[in-house]
Amino acid sequence: MCGIAGIVEISPNPSITEFTLRSMSDVIKHRGPDDEGQWISPNRKCGLAFRRLSIIDLSPAGHQPMTTADGRFTIVFNGEIYNHAILRKDLEERGYVYHSKTDTETILYGYREYGQAFLSKMIGMWGLAIWDNDRNELFCARDRVGIKPLYYSYQGGKFIFGSEIKSILQHPSISREMNIEEMTNYLSFSMTSEHSTLFQGIDKLPAGHFLRLKSDGTITTERYWSPLKPNTPYSTLSEADTISEVMRLLRQAVKDRMMSDVPFGVFLSGGVDSSTNVALMAELMDRPIDTYSVGFKELEKYNEMEYARTVAGIFKTNHHEILIDDRDALPVLEELVWHEDEPNGDPVCIPLYFLSKLTRESGTTVIQVGEGSDEQFVGYPWMDRELKFYNSYWKTFNSLPKFLQKGIYAAAKPVFQSRGQYLALDYIRRAVEGNALYWGGAVDLTPSYLEKLLTPNYQKYSRSPVAMANRLNRAATCKQSQEDFIQQMAFVELSHRLPELLLMRVDKMTMAHSLEARVPFLDHRLVEFTMTIPAHIKRPPGSTTKHLLKKGVEPLLPNDIIYRKKQGFAAPMAEWLRGSWYQFAEEILLNSDLAKSGIFNIDFIQHMLHIHKTGKKNMGKPLYSLLNLALWHKRFLE
Repeated sequence: MCGIAGIVEISPNPSITEFTLRSMSDVIKHRGPDDEGQWISPNRKCGLAFRRLSIIDLSPAGHQPMTTADGRFTIVFNGEIYNHAILRKDLEERGYVYHSKTDTETILYGYREYGQAFLSKMIGMWGLAIWDNDRNELFCARDRVGIKPLYYSYQGGKFIFGSEIKSILQHPSISREMNIEEMTNYLSFSMTSEHSTLFQGIDKLPAGHFLRLKSDGTITTERYWSPLKPNTPYSTLSEADTISEVMRLLRQAVKDRMMSDVPFGVFLSGGVDSSTNVALMAELMDRPIDTYSVGFKELEKYNEMEYARTVAGIFKTNHHEILIDDRDALPVLEELVWHEDEPNGDPVCIPLYFLSKLTRESGTTVIQVGEGSDEQFVGYPWMDRELKFYNSYWKTFNSLPKFLQKGIYAAAKPVFQSRGQYLALDYIRRAVEGNALYWGGAVDLTPSYLEKLLTPNYQKYSRSPVAMANRLNRAATCKQSQEDFIQQMAFVELSHRLPELLLMRVDKMTMAHSLEARVPFLDHRLVEFTMTIPAHIKRPPGSTTKHLLKKGVEPLLPNDIIYRKKQGFAAPMAEWLRGSWYQFAEEILLNSDLAKSGIFNIDFIQHMLHIHKTGKKNMGKPLYSLLNLALWHKRFLE
């Protein structure tokens, strides 16, 4: 796992310097403290920079940027390719001579032999860039699911990219300005869209896409993988055979991700996903697994420690724990913003930061995490809620004449707004406007709420989340062979919330401590299979959430772990923002430069603080998102 950065200049007089490249890599030293390198092409049109966290082949032979013997192709690569040894055999048979044991060298030769088609042969996670010195072209790619990030900016004939935005900001030509349209996406979804960032002019390569910058300066991007192939037929396996196939694929995914030349372990919450990781790793190991858990002092309802300890005891792991509270968390908020690059509205970043710190300080360099299970197996409570709503009220309301729908909406709007029931109101609005129902589970501020939060000059941006949600749902339905709301929800989650919120919190918080995270549940072979499971198998009437996975792990885990009520990995924002954090949050939200920018209705923010402080309504999550935005603005733009 590493950090990459680079520059390509289209102008006839390129000005790339080693100093700039070094500054772009130095600022992300946390992603790779073991080695660093810079390279500038002979014609000085391309410069690449690299920071290395040594995982495979710890010798100097793994140094990057790495160039083919003839000097044509040069690569910088962040990630891991779990089947690189298999791919290597094919390439060696074709005459390629290796000088290291790294997966980087396999990508380099694989791209030379197969071009972009080599992406489909790789199993793993990646953000990579390859310079073709003969054609003066740059090829960039992000892994299928978006486990690794890749950001870029293309302005004034300069293409600048990096694993983190802060690398791009080191370039002297980059100005810093907030992207207002993405700001409202962030306030609604806790994250920006899949293609843009909160910095104006800085974009991200979406998951499953590659980018090509040609010598004439034209850029093309293309989606090379999707979790849902157009009109893919459904699996015809029985429930029992489906469960068997899920477990076969998951076992293979866990086994593949145990490839490492350094110590590895598991984040263990005591939930079914992390516990499954432990159980499957235990089948393959002849030594105790290192497991790591985090909890909260004096707030037991947020803790899952007893369940984590139970699992650790069953599998006799080498278990480590850390407990944190509001006093631990408050001093690191600005550091979190720095590592997030653009604000991540999920407060789980806080415990994840401390958990990653504990893990690295305990001597572990690679960690297995459980992200990706809920999206595939209908594991979130809100997915269950939306499914029931879709099959009842949504269909009934949509059968009404449009004039009647509009009348109901007009009558309901003032009533719902006075009661603060903005999400319920937004369901009616979506139906009236012909919008998609499913927006995901991280909707904090609906368009109606944003209208009140923003001043008149900025209220037009309250519609940005509507456009994004509709675009994601259209992308799902155009690929479906039939109406399947469960499949549609999974596609939307896998296309946006998972890569841009959940996986980015994992990437940024683990890499802040030079820790590599691997995600077995998001092996693309498993994802492709689960997307073909028909609804009546995936979520039979009367079954529990994550029905198939829970059935599959019954031989591995006790029922009180598998079938306990879902708690989820959370942080106590409601309590902290009513208690010791309140004065700090109030000062930042009402008096910061962002508060004085004229974007926000300060009286409405005061109202949000008041109803939260008095307990009239839990506004902890949206207030945290606003606070994180203000701290980001202070750190990067002021």
